[in-house]
Amino acid sequence: MATMGVIADDFTGATDIATAYAARGYRTEVLTAPDARADPGTDVSVVALKTRTAPIDVAVAQSLAAHDRLAAAGHTKFFLKYCSTFDSTDRGNIGPVLDALVERTGAARCVVVPAFPDNGRTTFQGHLFVWSDLLEHSSMRHHPLTPMTKSRVADILRPQTRHTVGEVLLTTVQAGPEAVRTALDASADPYVVVDAVDDDDLVTIAAATEGDVLRSGGSGLALGVAPGSADATAAFTAPVGRRLVVCGSASARTREQIASAVAADSPTHQLDVARLAVDAPAVIQEAGAWLRAQPADSAPVVYSVGVPSDVSADADSSTRIEHALSQIVDRAIADGFAQCIVAGGETSGAVVSRLGIQRLVIGAPIAPGVCWAEGVTASGRRIAIALKSGNFGSPDMFVTAWEALA
Repeated sequence: MATMGVIADDFTGATDIATAYAARGYRTEVLTAPDARADPGTDVSVVALKTRTAPIDVAVAQSLAAHDRLAAAGHTKFFLKYCSTFDSTDRGNIGPVLDALVERTGAARCVVVPAFPDNGRTTFQGHLFVWSDLLEHSSMRHHPLTPMTKSRVADILRPQTRHTVGEVLLTTVQAGPEAVRTALDASADPYVVVDAVDDDDLVTIAAATEGDVLRSGGSGLALGVAPGSADATAAFTAPVGRRLVVCGSASARTREQIASAVAADSPTHQLDVARLAVDAPAVIQEAGAWLRAQPADSAPVVYSVGVPSDVSADADSSTRIEHALSQIVDRAIADGFAQCIVAGGETSGAVVSRLGIQRLVIGAPIAPGVCWAEGVTASGRRIAIALKSGNFGSPDMFVTAWEALA
């Protein structure tokens, strides 16, 4: 029976929260194509969008269309999934999408819970931390698309929305679900940022908001829901084929993972990003030829940013990188590659869309917020794919993730 319809603003976030719900015992699916319909027999359906940095009107329209698909499949409660570092600008897109969903669902309120303690994202006194650093002092301050220069979540959200934003602080959360529910009911603010510093806090918040028609946050809140009865994950046998890693992310953790792969003697190839602007076909062809030449038992890594100075100030550069990497993966699959890690939310969306995958089956977890998934391409090839948020995963993930595949 359908219980929760999730609207995720990027593809890595979709598999992130799907992993959380599956681990709690819910039959979970990820819909990765605009015409993919939710299965009414699924407990949790997650629609993967590519709206985090899309124009606001596009993000709102696509999010509302996703809601309507989920409602048509029988879902009556909804969750807007965004990044646990609240990636957005003063104009959006979190606020405008939330405003539209509040109106569409008739929600009296919506909690805002970005915290994901397992990955070092916590909220205390309304301020978002990345491990021990305030958000504004973390590497997210230098994100090329959504630089985060504030840490108080309410201060980030207020310029984006026409509604007021309140807070429920940790002392109330630690008093239990009834205290949180009472505080929320007493608040006149349609949006309420709720503190959480550990998984127990997420359990409390989930219990206090169980009846809410709309919630929002990172995937951490899903880890706090009451257990379901389904198998933790839908197992699948890994398809036979070569391995590949592609990285469009410029995050510090992804750069660390690339460096770890180099140290482990994994073959690596950096795209010539400047040449993509003038001769993309040649750059893509060269990368494909390089991949085919690597040892069959290796896990080669194709990446765009190795050090911070590689990040381009060109606004179109990110789009060119996504398109190039998606074509490289498409050609690699045709050449017999069947197991792929993709780093970066926008890149993940571009790759999955290019391959024509309609649905993802959730498989073995790799790290908090990262899992293997099974997809079938438009050409009918079955592949194992891991969509990784840039900041997630252990430093050696590109070397060790393959061990989790059956």
